[in-house]
Amino acid sequence: MRCPFCHSEDSQVKDSRTAEDGSAIRRRRVCTVCNARFTTFERVQLRELTVVKKNNFKVPFDRDKLSKSLHIATRKRPVEMKQVENLVNQIQRQLEELGETEITSTQIGTLAMSGLLKLDKVAYIRYASVYRNFSETKDFEEFIRPLLEEEN
Repeated sequence: MRCPFCHSEDSQVKDSRTAEDGSAIRRRRVCTVCNARFTTFERVQLRELTVVKKNNFKVPFDRDKLSKSLHIATRKRPVEMKQVENLVNQIQRQLEELGETEITSTQIGTLAMSGLLKLDKVAYIRYASVYRNFSETKDFEEFIRPLLEEEN
């Protein structure tokens, strides 16, 4: 593993343990050149996923991009980081279990919205406003109306 500080290729594992949700292995490493310590995570990846965007442009699936978008949606909400990471793990597992190497951005968005709806309705609305490209207040009204009817 390359040292993030001096970029040496030589490091030693000092400690290994499973991450909190059991979906990754956390390794504490030390660089043999500069003695810097850093942590890496190893995750099981069933297959390489390619995301097909709405304009048919293809990009590799980026777990970090999904995680960042969910963290933005849940910012300043009563949602713990662990809950968001569990949701990201769940979405990635569901996508890998589809058995396809190419997935659409719509599939990712649908799974993210479904998960956010269960976590926090405000985060769900925030995510939807970007994902569905709300441009006017009536877009929010139309989207929120079924949620309000469900609560009554």
